[in-house]
Amino acid sequence: MTETRPDPEWDDQPEDTATTEPIVLKPDRSQLGVRLDRYLAGALPDLSRTYLQELIEGGHALVDGQVRRTSFKITPGQRVTVSIPEREEIDLLPEPIDLDVIYEDADVVGINKPARMVVHPAPGHPTGTLVNALLYRYPDISIAGTFRPGLVHRLDKDTSGVIAIARNDRAMNALVRQWQDRSVVKRYVTLVAGVIEEDEATIDAPIARDPVHRQKMAVRRDGREATSHFTVRKRYADATLLDVQIDTGRTHQIRVHMAMIGNAVIGDIAYGNSTTHRLAGNYGVKRQFLHAASLSFILPGGEPATIEAPLAGDLTTVLDRIAESQA
Repeated sequence: MTETRPDPEWDDQPEDTATTEPIVLKPDRSQLGVRLDRYLAGALPDLSRTYLQELIEGGHALVDGQVRRTSFKITPGQRVTVSIPEREEIDLLPEPIDLDVIYEDADVVGINKPARMVVHPAPGHPTGTLVNALLYRYPDISIAGTFRPGLVHRLDKDTSGVIAIARNDRAMNALVRQWQDRSVVKRYVTLVAGVIEEDEATIDAPIARDPVHRQKMAVRRDGREATSHFTVRKRYADATLLDVQIDTGRTHQIRVHMAMIGNAVIGDIAYGNSTTHRLAGNYGVKRQFLHAASLSFILPGGEPATIEAPLAGDLTTVLDRIAESQA
């Protein structure tokens, strides 16, 4: 099966990373002395370290307009420009990769995606993705005309949790319709910096591509509607555990909204700050603390369904560590 570039715009996913428009990055003080390849891995988490090293070595990642080695140490104030070659067609190959299947019937599959797993092949991730695993486990999946076999949404690489997959056209049509009319209930769990006083609140702020940092999103007046509702689950001395429900599914929505109100997701390299970086180090947070806890929708046969994924083990360990430190 061969993938071609998509035409439709999909929610709940990063936009296509392959582009001829250079990505411009500006290191801050917290990145002083970081190796170039490590800096890019943090700034562009959807691309693998190996692929980024290839870009550096191939002269596609410049520092102040000059080619540098992967071991070059970054200094604040420098301008790092990354040019990603246009995507070539990618053969979608079945691969025997273990999957945590949390729901399954003849029409729909629910997967608990681990952090670090990329959903769909892309530059730097031609194999080892969720799609490769799905094609091996479910060779009968047949979705006419779609470039992501059976997928109506996806999660960032470093976000764990529930993904729903359609196994046939009937299911695909039913799920796409519900995602489009926003009838799907999408719940997440996240740990953010600071103590939020409100027990619950709604963030209604449009989101669009950041005009300066093109690999990121930002709250902008000319953006697309985005609404997030959060409820406090637990307050710690310097952090808050939240349940978040999103009406829309914009790229990086929860991460952008929480950063906007001054309570960025702990472990979020792209939207975090010195406080979130410090807290991540203190509590051993190795990736953004964001988990897709459940999806509720109507199955193609008309029955309601809720697919739930327990909080990932690494995140549970973080909460245990915080509780112990503040006991």
